[in-house]
Amino acid sequence: MQLSSEVDVAIIGAGAAGLGAYCALAGRGLSVIILEARDRIGGRALTEYLPGGIVFDLGCEWLHSADYNAFVPIARASHFDVAEAPPHWGEQSYNINFPVAEQRDFHAVSQAFHSRLERASQMPDDTSAATWLEAGNKWNPLIDAVSSYVNGSELSGISVHDVESYFETGLNWRVRRGYGALIAAFGARCNIALHTHVKAVDHTGRHIRIETSGGTLQAERVIYTLPTALTAEEVVRFQPTLSPKVLAAKGLPLGFAEKVMLAIDEPELFPEEGHLFGATNRTSTGSYDLRPLGQPCIEAFFGGSFARELEYAGELASFAIEELVALLGTAFRKKVRPCAASSWARDGHAKGSYSYALPGHSKDRAILAEPVDGRLFFAGEATSPRFFSTAHGAYESGVRAASEVANTIGLALSEREGRGISNRPGPSAQGAFASRVRSAGAGGSGDRA
Repeated sequence: MQLSSEVDVAIIGAGAAGLGAYCALAGRGLSVIILEARDRIGGRALTEYLPGGIVFDLGCEWLHSADYNAFVPIARASHFDVAEAPPHWGEQSYNINFPVAEQRDFHAVSQAFHSRLERASQMPDDTSAATWLEAGNKWNPLIDAVSSYVNGSELSGISVHDVESYFETGLNWRVRRGYGALIAAFGARCNIALHTHVKAVDHTGRHIRIETSGGTLQAERVIYTLPTALTAEEVVRFQPTLSPKVLAAKGLPLGFAEKVMLAIDEPELFPEEGHLFGATNRTSTGSYDLRPLGQPCIEAFFGGSFARELEYAGELASFAIEELVALLGTAFRKKVRPCAASSWARDGHAKGSYSYALPGHSKDRAILAEPVDGRLFFAGEATSPRFFSTAHGAYESGVRAASEVANTIGLALSEREGRGISNRPGPSAQGAFASRVRSAGAGGSGDRA
């Protein structure tokens, strides 16, 4: 599309954060545009429709904290069916290689680990979550695997203060037609310039000059929403430079979470909404959702450095099939075939899946979110203080940035006005990792923005 030469607000990035910011400012008498380098809306939200009627969310999948999640009322208003069935991440279908007694033992050890994390989060010094594992415990590898699914990183790289600040109510739902499809449909009404790569933002003068692949435009305010991996590499050059933002982004790297969808013959032989851990004695293992939403497929999920290694080697599907054959028997090999897989690690517009804080860097989220000179504003899942790493956290951060913009120009704009975000007090914040460890939560961390 042809860019306007001047706008009141330019938003960089058409993911959930950019869309949230746009919709909060729309109809306020402002000229607003979203600049998006991709050829589509949604950022790290993407739904593919596969043969056999399989719906595959390559990115965010779960409506985490559904009773607080703004996309739940958005879905209903947009006539997207919300599946309110709970996840089964803590189960081991058929009890294969993981008998009930061992499952109970693992849950107890996980709960004890969670309690230590909670106590550690109250200490002034931030530490690595791995510090609080019980030395030599047989369940440490599986606890670490769960971290890789939830955080995109193993425990050694995770800030205790950060994971314990995440807010999780435990209510997790899905969108039957796809979370990515919902976000794309929601953004269809926005004024978006696709195929428009932002190269530089010059805020030295009275007006902000934005250099893009489609030309240069001038804006009074800019909302920046790109992932931390791109911010750390200064893919968009700011003049003057924003060194505190770059340093904060480096303290909040993107973890890795990759999925592969496997179609199965004779799906009736497998339980709907079943789940399997690939292995319980190593961190380098997959988490498998059997027939999600009753579909004829198995969704395999990998996290952390192992996910990156498999994806780079092109071995996501082959490894998943071999692990499942080891669990289900050699006859299974003839019943399964790969359909599609994610590739967020090599996606040039993301370079990872969702943010986590390195030990000692939990405060970097606030630094990343802080406005600059009342003209540059920052959003994205990594800037959310309690819903980071999720699509709804990204959306809420965009609404917050829009409110900051409105405040600088005298507009009355409530962060929660008509956005479906509950104002009511909720339960105590629970770490994203810790809350799922209590239910042995694996592999369902699909609601990652």
